[in-house]
Amino acid sequence: MKKVIIAGGTGFLGIALKEYFEKQGVLVITLSRKRIQNTTHWNGKDLGEWVKHLEDTDVLINLAGKSVDCRYTDANRKAIYNSRIDSTRVLNLALEKAVTKPKVFLNASTATIYAHSETQINTEANGIIGDDFSMGIAKSWEKEFFSKSFDGVRKIALRTSIVLGNDGGAFPMLKKITRLGMGGKQGRGNQFISWIHIQDLCRAVKFIIDSDLDGPINITAPNPMRNDNFMEVLSQKLRVPLRIDQPKWLLEIGAAVIGTETELLLKSRYVYPQRLLDARFEFNYKTVEECLADLL
Repeated sequence: MKKVIIAGGTGFLGIALKEYFEKQGVLVITLSRKRIQNTTHWNGKDLGEWVKHLEDTDVLINLAGKSVDCRYTDANRKAIYNSRIDSTRVLNLALEKAVTKPKVFLNASTATIYAHSETQINTEANGIIGDDFSMGIAKSWEKEFFSKSFDGVRKIALRTSIVLGNDGGAFPMLKKITRLGMGGKQGRGNQFISWIHIQDLCRAVKFIIDSDLDGPINITAPNPMRNDNFMEVLSQKLRVPLRIDQPKWLLEIGAAVIGTETELLLKSRYVYPQRLLDARFEFNYKTVEECLADLL
């Protein structure tokens, strides 16, 4: 592998993957809607000069999409949907026109595609997929991604769980509220957190590239944990004895104040990486305790 393109690669995951691949001597081209240094500009929906980079590229990774960490207003719902569908569609179109296509095309998806579950663990084979806003977005995203196939191009949808790292995502905020003594259970605390260490995510992506896997793959550690237990372990690791619970009504107020949705905390993501494990991928951080010991 000599060359990788990461579309929408200026966020937490994209930066981590870029650094991971570059340490292995891989050339990484980042496509970004922002005109910033060391990136190639695209608007995420139209063909342009950026398509020339597809030629002789080994791997294409699409992470583009508006963050779901916002209020689900009509405008934001539309932007969340369009940013995912448009970017996936135009990359499919660009691949269709490319002479020398990448051998592997990985597209972001989400573990939120599975329905709220506190009892049944969701694998790729038996996972229950529902019809609310978030699940509908995920289904449409994957449908668009798999709507076209190309000879010699292997496609993978990355159903990614909550990614834990110190440089972005949900973890910095979780640490902050825990240090303020608000590290008790959120809501009833029964909801599962499916998570993965940022380095294991990078390693899993590389593993998938080097394998013959295709289709949807759950990108999550093999030991999801209930919210109450997760927050307890985090408080212990941070040595914060005060753990004030946050009932749903309080979370609703807080979410409105900071401009987000309680679904991000209250939905039970009970997801298992069956296909990765069957392919013999080895996690470096299998438990929350191991993960937090590295990050804190």
